[in-house]
Amino acid sequence: MDESVLSRAEEILGYQFLDRSILEQALTHASVAESRLQSNERLEFLGDAILGQVVCEMIFTRYPALLEGEMTKIKSTVVSRRTCARLARQLGLDELLDMGKGMQTHPELPPSLAAAVLESIIAALHLDGGPEVSRRFVETIVESLIDRAARSGHQQNFKSVLQQHAQQTLQMTPSYRVLDEKGPDHAKAFKIAVELNGRRFECAWGQSKKQAEQQAALNALCELGIIERDETGEPMVVGDLDNGEK
Repeated sequence: MDESVLSRAEEILGYQFLDRSILEQALTHASVAESRLQSNERLEFLGDAILGQVVCEMIFTRYPALLEGEMTKIKSTVVSRRTCARLARQLGLDELLDMGKGMQTHPELPPSLAAAVLESIIAALHLDGGPEVSRRFVETIVESLIDRAARSGHQQNFKSVLQQHAQQTLQMTPSYRVLDEKGPDHAKAFKIAVELNGRRFECAWGQSKKQAEQQAALNALCELGIIERDETGEPMVVGDLDNGEK
């Protein structure tokens, strides 16, 4: 492997390896390795476990009031393949993976391979520098993701978030108005809008009243600046539920 690639990896990581062969293996795909044992597959296995442990400990320590189920949801978001792949691309690690020409047909490295690079690098840092080195690296790249996932913990129940905001700021409860409905009795769709403090927010259609109410609540939260959509289009709580300000 070209020395410039290894140097670039060390620059990205802010760490100089004592044994560069570990770093080289972390950046070697099975398609170019003499055997799968010399590829990054075993390092990926170890890195996945280290990532999961550090993330779990961070969630456990940072959010002492969360129950097991809530912590599991945050962890699942942070250590997902999609998240790991995005982190690898943000760091530029995906561009350093050595792989066969047959694997280079896509303009962008597939998410599974990009995620594997990140996990392999975590393992390489752990083996070369010890657990504190790998821990610091993981903490640096996931801290904001954990906090974002925790803030977004109620997103699947937008009515609950809106009610919390309304009660804390206005001492009121939102009301939901059915504006229209269509379709046969067994498959009705409903058009519903939220009203709060004399203000009617953007309405929403849903295949059930519950679904339409949730979407209408999301519309209201977006208008109030409590929720915004992130780069993937997912809704995320960004405002302060105490005062509605960002």
